[in-house]
Amino acid sequence: MFTHFLDRLADNVQERSGTPLPVPRELAECHSTRKEGVIRSWAWSLPGIRRLRATRLDAGNVLQVFNAVAFPETDRQQPLLGIDLLQFGLRDKLVAVMDFQPLRQDPDYLERYMGGLKTLQQRFPAFAMGEEMRHYDANRYFSPWLLFARGPATDLKESLQSAFELLLCAYWTLHDGEQPDHRQRKAVEALQRDYAHYSVQKDPAHGLFASYFGKRWADRFLHEFLFPESIPTTETTP
Repeated sequence: MFTHFLDRLADNVQERSGTPLPVPRELAECHSTRKEGVIRSWAWSLPGIRRLRATRLDAGNVLQVFNAVAFPETDRQQPLLGIDLLQFGLRDKLVAVMDFQPLRQDPDYLERYMGGLKTLQQRFPAFAMGEEMRHYDANRYFSPWLLFARGPATDLKESLQSAFELLLCAYWTLHDGEQPDHRQRKAVEALQRDYAHYSVQKDPAHGLFASYFGKRWADRFLHEFLFPESIPTTETTP
């Protein structure tokens, strides 16, 4: 179901002169020895985006997963782009989470960056469920206009594709209008690092990946690919 979504994102990367970032071979592709499933991942850098990553888990009719996150350069205060799509084929169930994930929750920040997302939520009422987060604090790194849907995949498939494509368009419009400010680098670096640490603690996908590919692989994937900012760095002084 999500092949088109990955292809559309890759097209955007190419159109915006993105370049591939190295991904360790064993993390770029892994086949499950426990049950049917293969996971593949990619990462790119783009002008103004220091890292855009995407992951596709194909477990046949049982499960399909597509995840992508864009991390802007740290001279930009704009939100992260976050996308999580899961289809449980045997139950015909779809879970979709798409958001401009804010670095801050103050009203001025939300007013500045969330107009396009707010318009999308109004346009797609099926993605404005307002359901409480099961694993995350909705008031931390999620916007009030999060696009969220849970229901039959057959009912949501068409609107999901349209919402996804318009979400990408709205995010790139926001991105193109952002003015870099080097004075904000340290503050933004700290906020993105906090986002990574928080996500490592809360990410429900870790258990899913462990069930398919083992805990050791899932731990490495979580820290080295999904959220490498969570790995402590040792600063040296001259």
